Amino acid sequence: MFSKLLVANRGEIAIRVIRACRDLGIASVAVYSDADADAIHTRLADEAFNVGPAPAAESYLNIPNIIEAAKRSGAEAVHPGYGFLAENATFARAVMDAGLSWVGPQPDVIEAMGEKTAARRAAMAAGVPVVPGTKDPVTDAEQVRAFAREHGLPLAIKASAGGGGKGFRVVETEDEIEDALAGAAREAQAYFSNDEVFLERYLQRPRHIEIQVLGDGKGNVISFPERDCSLQRRHQKLVEESPSPALTPEVREAIMKAAAQLASHENYLNAGTCEFLLDANGKDFYFLEMNTRLQVEHPVTELVTGVDLVKAQLYIAAGEPLWFTQDDIELRGAAIEVRVNAENPAKNFMPSPGRIGGYREPSGPGVRVDSGAEADYLIPQTYDPMIAKLITYGADREEARTRMLRALDEYEIEGIKTTLTFHRFMLADERFVSGDYNTGTVEKEMDLSPLKDDVVTKPKAGEAEIAHRNFEVEVNGKRLEVKIREHLETSTRPRKPKPPKSAGRIAGGASEALSAPMQGTIVKVLVKVGDKVTAGDQVCVLEAMKMENSILAHTSGTIEELKVEPGKAVQTGETLAIIR
Repeated sequence: MFSKLLVANRGEIAIRVIRACRDLGIASVAVYSDADADAIHTRLADEAFNVGPAPAAESYLNIPNIIEAAKRSGAEAVHPGYGFLAENATFARAVMDAGLSWVGPQPDVIEAMGEKTAARRAAMAAGVPVVPGTKDPVTDAEQVRAFAREHGLPLAIKASAGGGGKGFRVVETEDEIEDALAGAAREAQAYFSNDEVFLERYLQRPRHIEIQVLGDGKGNVISFPERDCSLQRRHQKLVEESPSPALTPEVREAIMKAAAQLASHENYLNAGTCEFLLDANGKDFYFLEMNTRLQVEHPVTELVTGVDLVKAQLYIAAGEPLWFTQDDIELRGAAIEVRVNAENPAKNFMPSPGRIGGYREPSGPGVRVDSGAEADYLIPQTYDPMIAKLITYGADREEARTRMLRALDEYEIEGIKTTLTFHRFMLADERFVSGDYNTGTVEKEMDLSPLKDDVVTKPKAGEAEIAHRNFEVEVNGKRLEVKIREHLETSTRPRKPKPPKSAGRIAGGASEALSAPMQGTIVKVLVKVGDKVTAGDQVCVLEAMKMENSILAHTSGTIEELKVEPGKAVQTGETLAIIR
């Protein structure tokens, strides 16, 4: 086993890996951007190194800087977490070329399975069923139209190098093809540095089922019982559970076998996840993609099997034998995970970056919180909106569900809007209680109007608060810190977020000025000066926290002035256009 490991990531997943290192007596090294100088993961690790400015491209995606930090720290191994460089074969090779152990699959497998059309070909070669789709990337609208004529609508446009709902568009009508193709390619380029996309037939009302696999490097592949990840918005997961309420033991066995079959075909090493779509009939399933990394929702598998997946990753990367076999994998009880994001469910899950005020995590029997947040923590606009993962475990699904409701009621995050209100609503909804839901439930079947747009709590005057001021010193790129505690005259009292009131598309403005509802970057302007618009028409597209958001006209009239152009960064409340 190596003695020191660098975690090439941030937030809760960096903390998760650091804790696994501590369990095994491995020294940990964190990396951080300027925006994360005071983040928890930098303080929890044994050492921390600055790898660049806030933009991910200059820090968490900066391969030379991360490799240099690993060398200077004396680390012997690198764990990529998920996101950022986790599925980047070039990074994996750079780690190995530097003489370090890579905690992940082989670079050629990352390339083969990370490119979705190649993964589909591999699945077919392994005898695993796939959704009808293109074998190669598509580049123009006519290819999409030809596919639609053959397979019908709706269809899905998906990033070849992507995942997590990024670079994903559903086309319902032919009129949507050009915008959807351009939007998917643009988002794929921004998030994965690869604008290639492919097409798939879009299944109606399917469930999203995934199977965790581990390749031990000795010719053995272990597969785990499923995670149901069907509750999504923008094709990104909100709630995950294991076992799925939709799978029979026979289908469970078949889908686990299919995942192991594909992993064995690829001689897979370390942790990965095979994702499938389960047809509405509950029997037929199709390979969707393989994520060559640890998943966000791995805790639910850990809770229902008793296996520490990060610890297993480290054992495999070090060439050590695992302490369990396939015969030891049993499904015990039930677990549910909800993603607590800095988003406003009442406004179509609009990103809500900002500074957290009061913060209190739930606890008690069967409750686990994986988080990188704390009181007075700033949720940057630069990165993913996730604040924490809340996971509950019970002897059965109903116990896990009621514990989740209790934990959600205890969870207090003040100062920003979060998805806690949605989760309270979702876990009590009859569709979740009965287990009768699918990938379209949240966006197509649920009425979120009972939720309301909660008002963020403001500080109360005259109450003492202890503020923490941190002064950072860097010596040869290594972070050292001095912390001063200071009493202030005002404080922010924790208050449970009130449930939000209505969901809708994004628009902002007062009088003649159309204003930005959040900070972000303009990626597309759809009107020009002199155009006539009706209230609700799309004016521009704003990217914030890795998601594209439509900015709609707040009133009818003529575009008198346009104050933005593609590439411009805007702040919340900034005027985008004048409509008279």
